[in-house]
Amino acid sequence: MTVLKTARVRVPASTANLGPGFDTLGMALSLYAWIELKEAEQTAFHLYGDEMTGVPQDKTNLIYKVAQMVFREAGVAVPELDISMYSDIPLTRGLGSSASAIVGALVAANTLIGSPLSASKLFDMATAIEKHPDNVGASLFGGIITAVWDGEHAKHIRIEPDANLEAIVIIPEFQLSTSKAREVLPEQVSLKDAVYNVSHASMLVAALASGRTELIAEAMSDRLHQPYRAKLVPGMTEILENAHHHGALGVALSGAGPTLLALTDRRENRKVELEQYLTDTMSKQGINASVLKLRPESEGVKVYKEGDTIPFMDIIKGEL
Repeated sequence: MTVLKTARVRVPASTANLGPGFDTLGMALSLYAWIELKEAEQTAFHLYGDEMTGVPQDKTNLIYKVAQMVFREAGVAVPELDISMYSDIPLTRGLGSSASAIVGALVAANTLIGSPLSASKLFDMATAIEKHPDNVGASLFGGIITAVWDGEHAKHIRIEPDANLEAIVIIPEFQLSTSKAREVLPEQVSLKDAVYNVSHASMLVAALASGRTELIAEAMSDRLHQPYRAKLVPGMTEILENAHHHGALGVALSGAGPTLLALTDRRENRKVELEQYLTDTMSKQGINASVLKLRPESEGVKVYKEGDTIPFMDIIKGEL
């Protein structure tokens, strides 16, 4: 099997759960990571951007390990790699930083050896690594996805985001690992809470698919994980209860947090009010936080062809 000279990909960030869709709903966002892989005589890493601080630069690196999984699956040996990465996706903030790295590594490695593995196979591999399909599915396929995972295979349905849907995310300065955020969850929930989440997740999927954005605020309510994780994110409970009074269509903890996601309508003129409310609420809790205005990203992972203009390269030049 021929190994190409270079493989370059762009991967979108993602938000998961969207409230009630715990481990099943995801949405790609317009924040990106770029990954470049080359066969090399000796493995080397070139990591750019503030979000790469502390990322391993040896063969324990996630990109390297995931790429080797692809090569083994395809029966190809590419033991040494030159790996470059730039990312705008904050680490351990609930915006799919690990999922973007996993998806980017899978697709770049597969591209490097001529793409012998199908997208569905890559989705299975990504889900097996991440343990749930929502973030990786959104980064791989783009748009909004609802997905299931049976322990071996992942299946999804993709929903094209409403053209007027936008997102404001408020990102606290502190990090919160997914493992820590899962530790606070109960092992069992009541039948009442289970029914509550099934009904709200179903309503949310229907609202997003049909453009019934007026139903989003109620449909994004959750009883499975957000009430338990609220103690880890000061100000979260107030924001979940009141953000819709300040112009949000709906609000949820983004993934495992601590980032909070507010969906908005681009035609709405209360975005400044909403941003101020979000930052003020965090500030009252003594939390410094930044705000990003994003949009749902319809395109999943993008593979660059030879000769394509690649923002990744311009970003790297600016970093050097």
